Amino acid sequence: MDTLLSGLQILAQWQVLAALVIGSIGGVVIGALPGVGPAVAIAILLPATFAFEPIVGLSLLLGIYGSSMYGGAIPAILINTPGTPANALTTYDGYPMTKRKEGHRALSLAYTASFFGGIFSVICLILLAPLLALVAPHFGSREIFLAAFMGILLVVVAHRGQTFAAGMLACFGIFLNTVGLEPVKYTKRFTFDQTWLSSGFDLIVVVLGLFALSQAFLLLIEKDHAPGEAHVQGNMLSGMKELLGIKRIATVSSSLGVLMGMIPGVGEFTAQFLSYTYAQKSSKTPDAFGNGSPEGLVASEAANNAVPGAAMIPLLALGIPGEALTAMMLSVFYVHNVIPGPQLFETQLDFVMALYLALILLNVIVLVFLLFSTNLLLKIIQIPTRFLGMMILILSFIGVYSLRNSITDCAIAAGFGVLGLILKRLNLPIVPIILGMVLGGIMEVKLRAAMAAVKTPIDFISRPIAAIIFVMIIGILVLHIRTLIREQKAKQKPEPVGPDYEHSSQQG
Repeated sequence: MDTLLSGLQILAQWQVLAALVIGSIGGVVIGALPGVGPAVAIAILLPATFAFEPIVGLSLLLGIYGSSMYGGAIPAILINTPGTPANALTTYDGYPMTKRKEGHRALSLAYTASFFGGIFSVICLILLAPLLALVAPHFGSREIFLAAFMGILLVVVAHRGQTFAAGMLACFGIFLNTVGLEPVKYTKRFTFDQTWLSSGFDLIVVVLGLFALSQAFLLLIEKDHAPGEAHVQGNMLSGMKELLGIKRIATVSSSLGVLMGMIPGVGEFTAQFLSYTYAQKSSKTPDAFGNGSPEGLVASEAANNAVPGAAMIPLLALGIPGEALTAMMLSVFYVHNVIPGPQLFETQLDFVMALYLALILLNVIVLVFLLFSTNLLLKIIQIPTRFLGMMILILSFIGVYSLRNSITDCAIAAGFGVLGLILKRLNLPIVPIILGMVLGGIMEVKLRAAMAAVKTPIDFISRPIAAIIFVMIIGILVLHIRTLIREQKAKQKPEPVGPDYEHSSQQG
């Protein structure tokens, strides 16, 4: 109870509340703008948050992270264009409901399911906090190294059909982290006598290039367009009553979102797929899915909004980000010398509790805002895409230059922007590069620290938690190899030749 009260005192500061309100409402607007997304917004705002207190900067970023998917549901439902990639499944049942003149019902269900999933995930985190505080101190250098390695491995295998490319891009990210002065003896690595490489590649510069500038370039080179007009009428509170009738699906979907959010490299897409599949198989009307099923809409929105809260678990407990957005938040911790990991739960549990309470409050702020301002948002999202691209371009370069007042950083960011554009054009993932940079740095430092106490390779996994993580890594590799073998056999399996096919072949 004392921890809860301390967290409330931290949250009650006007700077924190202001950052949370701005981030929450801004996140809804950004999520509703197709082609922008929370990653671009967080990348642009990162340099500005370094000037704030850590709780203020993180509240602003958490507001954007946790509320963007609320906004992303609006264009997904009304104009069949997901505002964020995580709202793609929402179009399956949201837009058919709009075509049946049930747009207000679909939006109300989406808002309510998103609120349920968000609150459910934070409640799970609050209940798990004492357990995390007990387990976290048992993570030493070996355990954190293995956990970081498992995080990279999960990110790679999560990209089905692109495993090799994701692995190479993750290795590229690890390589980028090695450029410059190494962290122990401060010797130069891969600088080739170029002074501008001595400080290495700054994570924020790379993030702004790969996410913000690449998206700006993409919007500028594509054909200019703006979403069409839309308008909704009806009681936005009606979804709360309807959600009670399908609370089982909302609860299971939120639980899957929490579980998937806790696993690095998995995220919203897997959570949505599992919850949508469960909802369809357990429904009395499975044929309605994809044709305007309220159950399908609730499953999708509850699952993806339960992920942000749960994604904070590996970040806060182990200092290991599970995806790009939490990797960006990690830099805010480091700038203020607040190191997430086992010590954070021992020494600053009130700070952790304040973050959890901020996640609850942002869901309340967003729900209240959306109940009264949906039609206003529909006017905002009619901004032409090239204008958006130009604004992102200008703000990104301002953010990069403000870091160190360096034109070199702007040139590096532009180079990574071009790389990001190429990767997007080739439909290759960008996230492995960022996680490779972040987790690669963690792995190097923890490996060097662990080697002082390790005499043989077996010593590295001699402790219980290290052994469990090692077994999990082996299990992930075995399951992935087994899946690849099955897919290869399925491709090589000849198609059955029936009598009709033989008869038609003979005639030909």
